[in-house]
Amino acid sequence: MHPRMVGRQVAGTCLCGVTTQCSQLGERLVARADLATICGMNRIASRRPAASEWTLEYHAELIRRVEGECAIEALESQLHWICELAGHLSPVFVDTVHRPYRWTIRQVFEHCVDAERVFGYRMLRTAAGDTSPLATYDHDGYVERKFGLGNFSMLVTELGLVRQSNILLARRIKPACWDHLAMVDGDAMSFRAIAWVAAGHLLHHFEIIEKRVGITVPRTAPNS
Repeated sequence: MHPRMVGRQVAGTCLCGVTTQCSQLGERLVARADLATICGMNRIASRRPAASEWTLEYHAELIRRVEGECAIEALESQLHWICELAGHLSPVFVDTVHRPYRWTIRQVFEHCVDAERVFGYRMLRTAAGDTSPLATYDHDGYVERKFGLGNFSMLVTELGLVRQSNILLARRIKPACWDHLAMVDGDAMSFRAIAWVAAGHLLHHFEIIEKRVGITVPRTAPNS
């Protein structure tokens, strides 16, 4: 059995620090019935993107690996995974580099936080119909600078909160905004594609973390 991080559920609070129970994280964001209504009403808008909505094969692969047909639901369901995975990582795992990987798990979480913020900014600009080109960012450089590693539990909290912010943006925009296109580092992407890539990006890194430490945790809350 792998030791859990101390404080995952201190006084009924999960490691992410957002809700009283990990299984309630998504429910505090939006009630299940409300989520079903949102996905039902916006099923066409939040559907899986067409091949014309992205350019890079890397993005296509990330999108293909995400299950389901509703981007909002895919993003929301991963909130539980964030808490569960973080809660099963002991300190010895968090700051270990498992070859052939170059980053510690703490650095991977930092990268996921940074990427989630970038996805959110791109989603905002795209939803607003801003056609100004969006530059890429040096994700390797950000990680190597180690500018924001900080306390691991705070990284987990930040990741959950930034993801929730992006979900709220996706919920509030007009359905037509999901079709908007933006140029990201010279490649056209729709709001829809960016949302699905965000889910695929987190899935990619969390699956690698599970492989590195030899664990598999529940990805969704019970009865979800």
